[in-house]
Amino acid sequence: MADLYETLGVNRDASSDEIKKSYRKLAREFHPDVNPDPHVKDKFKEITAAYEVLSDPAKRQKYDLGGDPFSQFGGSQNFGFGDIMDAFFGGGGGSRGPRPRARAGQDALISVEVDLSEACFGCDQELNVETAVRCEKCNGSGCADSSKPQTCGICKGRGEIQQVTRSFIGNVMTSRPCNNCGGYGSVIANPCGECAGDGRVRSRRTINVKIPAGVETGNRIQLSGQGEVGPGGGPAGDLYVEIVERPHEFLIREGNNLHVSVSIPMISAALGTTITIDSLDGAQKVEIKAGFQSADTVILKGLGMSRLRSGGRGDLIVHVEVATPQKMSKDEQELLHKFADLRGEKRDHVIIHNRGKSDQDSGFFSRFRDAFNR
Repeated sequence: MADLYETLGVNRDASSDEIKKSYRKLAREFHPDVNPDPHVKDKFKEITAAYEVLSDPAKRQKYDLGGDPFSQFGGSQNFGFGDIMDAFFGGGGGSRGPRPRARAGQDALISVEVDLSEACFGCDQELNVETAVRCEKCNGSGCADSSKPQTCGICKGRGEIQQVTRSFIGNVMTSRPCNNCGGYGSVIANPCGECAGDGRVRSRRTINVKIPAGVETGNRIQLSGQGEVGPGGGPAGDLYVEIVERPHEFLIREGNNLHVSVSIPMISAALGTTITIDSLDGAQKVEIKAGFQSADTVILKGLGMSRLRSGGRGDLIVHVEVATPQKMSKDEQELLHKFADLRGEKRDHVIIHNRGKSDQDSGFFSRFRDAFNR
């Protein structure tokens, strides 16, 4: 039998990447579909058989120690279609060798409610979460009493079972995961009594999360490595904290701005006054100028919501409704009649406005009334 390293044109200490690169080059040169020379078919089989051995760590070791790497398959014409696909397409023919027991865990999602003040100024919260954590009894190995996984007696540690079938290009070897070990190449004969061999258990724990200023419903905070620990004690995924903002008693949020609706007497609107309203920053005085009209607004700069990323704050917009008295005494009615006479106003006098800004404000204000009347 020719030296397999010479067949592929590589040194005995060649890396797996060098072996694969050399095989790709030779396979393109000697493939029967590319080269019409009748002798290339045998050459192609030789280099493919050499690659099948040298690309497999177990077979390569056996060959380096003087053993026959083809003994269990019945001849040097056996080669794997998966090996060819892997060499040309970077693993397109499927994975080779056992898969690791320790695998990355999944991400987790939890919702947390905040009130409007916490959403505006930020806060720290303690969250109780239940996730998979590493089993402390076996330290994630899944084995009891400091034992270790044992090599699978069926696949001999390969994690897969190989089968040879005949095809038009010769004997083709296919592989499938070993049913006995699940593709791990080893079995846990003495599983941990705490985690039943999984390397992780469910546990409830408390974590601290910092809620940044300016969050709103739907925002998510990522906590790296705080999610589910993976099987076999693998690294944990991330925990995502989703914000749910509770409605405020009288403030309505619109982006970074806040809105509040107040009602003042007709006389106060006519003569002007100063009112006090509650805000997230405490009591605020609002000046109502004489002649104030219903549905007009007063803007308090910088008293809205914090901006999440750009800094600063939005505004607090005060929507003012002028309340008309519904019940009046005879004396009050007479006074209003005199007032109308002094101003030359008639009771059937109507002023028609163009559709514009006042209508837009009124429409927004009506949404406040709808919200509070629900």
